[in-house]
Amino acid sequence: MNLITWNIQSCRGCDGRVDARRIVDVCRGMADFDVLCFQEVARNYPDLPGSSGEDQFALLGSLLPEFSAHAGIAVDVLGADGRRRQFGNLILARYPVIQVYAHLLPWPADPAVPSMQRVALEAVLAAPAGPVRVTTTHLEYYSEVQRRQQVNRLRELHAEAAEHRKDRNHSQKEGGPFQTMPRPASAILTADFNFRADDPLHARIVAPYSDGTPAYRDAWQVRHGERAHDHTLGVHDHVQWPEAFACDFIFVTEDIAGRVEDVAVNLDTDASDHQPVLLRLKD
Repeated sequence: MNLITWNIQSCRGCDGRVDARRIVDVCRGMADFDVLCFQEVARNYPDLPGSSGEDQFALLGSLLPEFSAHAGIAVDVLGADGRRRQFGNLILARYPVIQVYAHLLPWPADPAVPSMQRVALEAVLAAPAGPVRVTTTHLEYYSEVQRRQQVNRLRELHAEAAEHRKDRNHSQKEGGPFQTMPRPASAILTADFNFRADDPLHARIVAPYSDGTPAYRDAWQVRHGERAHDHTLGVHDHVQWPEAFACDFIFVTEDIAGRVEDVAVNLDTDASDHQPVLLRLKD
């Protein structure tokens, strides 16, 4: 199973050009991927640099017709032209997608800084080794208060899924919306987390649960041990980011950590201000 996560900056490269095809081509050059997790996908935002207001959710999906496309809309507002302006995350999957959730994350008031609504997009995939939850999100950049509450909510959502897995004996109605579908504890969490590896919020993500819920582990550390994370931001764009650092991570639950074969950052591409990260899981 090959998964790539990437903050694509609305498909805008360091050259200022918006190009959805280039994004997909870079991913194809990295691996024969099965899952793509994209952050910062835009629809009808003509004021974004380099954009004509194109529907990037549709464009990226059309470039991979053999994949199913699932959008997680965080920002959904009325534009001046009367059309919806939407911004959020996108999961594209080769595997059957059993069910999808879009969880709006906490957004407590923090008037001292700009901020926006954030969403965690969760898809339950029928992967070859069994169902697995893939969640991708993009945490708040400016507000530490909001980012901390968003991390806590991600932990709550993971514990909730583990409880759903245990509760298999309740009554249900077959064939309708009350029918129980798989929501496994085994999970992969990807994001532009907007924190660094030494931030207490990184430690919070991987903290154990007291109820036996399988904890998250940083897949990079599973594969590379104490080696510092490769930088994922500011590698090529030195205008927005004068210092390069890592803030894009992949976490896997401890029950599947033994299947981590590799985690690699593509340091060569400048198709976004962030670098894409590849996870290889053994079947």
